[in-house]
Amino acid sequence: MTTNDTVDVSTAPAAIAPAAHRVPEWATLLVILAGTFMITLDFFIVNVAIPTMQRDLHASASAIQWTVAGYGLAIAAGVITAGRLGDLYGQRRMYAIGLALFTLASLACGLAATAPELVAARVAQGVAAALLTPQVLAIVSTAFTGRALTRAFTAYGLTMGIAAVFGQLIGGLLIQADLFGLGWRTCFLINLPIGVVALALTRRTVPTSAGTHTARLDLTGMVMVTLALVAIVLPMIEGQSLGWPWWTYVSFAAGAVLAVAYGFYQRTLTRQGGTPLIDLSMFRSRGFAVGIGTQLVFWTGQASFFLVFAIYLQEGRGLSALASGVVFTAIGAGYLVTSMNAGRFAARLGRQSVALGTLLMAIGLVGMIVTVHAIGATGAIEWLVPSLVLDGIGMGIALSPLASIALSYAPARSSGAGAGVMSTAMQVGGAVGIAVIGIVFYHGVDAGDGIPSAFAGGLLFLAIVELAVAVLIQFLPRPATAEAGK
Repeated sequence: MTTNDTVDVSTAPAAIAPAAHRVPEWATLLVILAGTFMITLDFFIVNVAIPTMQRDLHASASAIQWTVAGYGLAIAAGVITAGRLGDLYGQRRMYAIGLALFTLASLACGLAATAPELVAARVAQGVAAALLTPQVLAIVSTAFTGRALTRAFTAYGLTMGIAAVFGQLIGGLLIQADLFGLGWRTCFLINLPIGVVALALTRRTVPTSAGTHTARLDLTGMVMVTLALVAIVLPMIEGQSLGWPWWTYVSFAAGAVLAVAYGFYQRTLTRQGGTPLIDLSMFRSRGFAVGIGTQLVFWTGQASFFLVFAIYLQEGRGLSALASGVVFTAIGAGYLVTSMNAGRFAARLGRQSVALGTLLMAIGLVGMIVTVHAIGATGAIEWLVPSLVLDGIGMGIALSPLASIALSYAPARSSGAGAGVMSTAMQVGGAVGIAVIGIVFYHGVDAGDGIPSAFAGGLLFLAIVELAVAVLIQFLPRPATAEAGK
């Protein structure tokens, strides 16, 4: 290590055996990150397709909301169970099953003839994405060591960033091209060739793990955790648009009760010699607890930013989906520059690379606030570019190290479960962020401030989120390797 803060996850024992023949590092990464790319892309690309989907399927506003909400809710509810399944039956096997199901669900989305069919297919996509997501993180954290591991996490962050930042541009291009007259359907059908090729190469390129077949899946815990997450995330997704009816508060309370009940159940199961779905002893590690908490806060600001920025560009400025996608490329330019060198920042600065990245994001967001107030709804949009680029630069520095830091403290024997917990934190953080920024943004709109002013108010919330991440990361124990692999 070059500094006391540098994260070294190479000391954890590998849970995945190497393939019988030597497979290039890039080949393994290309195959497993194909799944990550599709999942992230489908989270963002659907926003561009919503207007044409609604017209084509004669869908109600509620049905359209569920094409977004159903996907995110299914992922949040399923990733912890999916992570445990990977530990029990092998990450490569679960990755392949998830990839196959996601590809089939994408086909169903593209062929949907009615709004209910599309919603059902999107929920199926979310279930498949939940099965696939923690396997990627678990394979990366156990199949690579040393510098290869740093490169792998850099590639993971780069993939997520490209899919998120350029998702709207890709969707706009596909809809504009209207290939074979398919329109919005190509936003889902684009997954088919990617999924088929990745699935065909999985067995040859992804190392296998035997899993721990002797342990049993905790079905009671699976039901309790799933119900708790649904009860907490569902009102976050639906509450703002429905005006926070009484059932949203009941749902929050029920989720809290279920979460507490699961904690007691887990302790009882552990004392009886059983294998719980989530090993809560992982959270005895301050590093893991802080890392997961920091992930949750960080992702509170990501999906919510892309949502309100898209609304500002398309509804506040009157830009088309393609034109607004072009504006998003300013963030992508900054992100690409630094994300490809994120490992170098982490090697020099350790956990402070996350602090540096989020501080730069906060400065970029404040710059956007000043600019939006200056240009309003009619000024030159180009004035936003410097702040957007700075935001992308900070995101590229922070994203990859943040993921590796959190997983470096998870016990190697529970890498899948740890990845599932982290993925859940990301999804719940996104739901919280969308709910909070929805309150801030639409309060401004309803008060007559106009979309530009409402957007600026949302940006202030997002800047505070980034500053909170920079503070939270300081609570990690040092050196960071002290608890890794325990």
